[in-house]
Amino acid sequence: MNAARRARAALGRAYARAWRRAAPRSARTVPALPAEPLSRRFGQDRGRPIDRVYIERFLQEHAADLRGRGVEIYEPTYLERFGRCDRIDVLDLDLANPRATIHGDFDALPPAAFDCFVCTQTLSAVGDPLRRLREAHAALKPGGVLLATVPNITPDVPGEAFPDHLRYTAHGLRSLAAQVFPEPEVRAHGNVRTAAAFLYGMAEHELDPADFARDDPAFELVVTLRAVRPER
Repeated sequence: MNAARRARAALGRAYARAWRRAAPRSARTVPALPAEPLSRRFGQDRGRPIDRVYIERFLQEHAADLRGRGVEIYEPTYLERFGRCDRIDVLDLDLANPRATIHGDFDALPPAAFDCFVCTQTLSAVGDPLRRLREAHAALKPGGVLLATVPNITPDVPGEAFPDHLRYTAHGLRSLAAQVFPEPEVRAHGNVRTAAAFLYGMAEHELDPADFARDDPAFELVVTLRAVRPER
């Protein structure tokens, strides 16, 4: 057995030497990638972060869902930008948040009160996401809509105020949401170029707009969820 391993290792080394001698120069050239990211703040200090392009596009596509009474976490950025709500609430644990109208976790939300719930990049930062989805479902009126996003490919930034517990694939988020909502709509967004640029801390303006036009399921940067509480 050891002899077979040694033989395979010797064969691998011989192949590598032959490749270095015979391969075209273009194939032998290794891309010179930076050793450090350009930003350790998700690119926020350079411009609009690349993941926010997908998040905001998703919310804009579903702007028609953002009506009636809505709730958003931490601040009402997206409900105010994309929605046409009659009333907006803000959920936050922090009692010092001047924008918060409801203090607490998801279980502090009143039952069957909201027509829409915007929950961006939050389910990854909670320890029991299935429980939170059930609480979000309970807070929605019949016919109410949850619009949520979660990260898949993302840096783990030391000292981040809301550190992630989880990363989600589209398959994983769909399986989780389906335990609470019937037929959740889940999509993955991103490709190798936008994922690499995000990891390096680049901002939207540093890429070509065409780079955002194609999604590659092998490189899920952001995963989005649209889920509706049934009328009955």
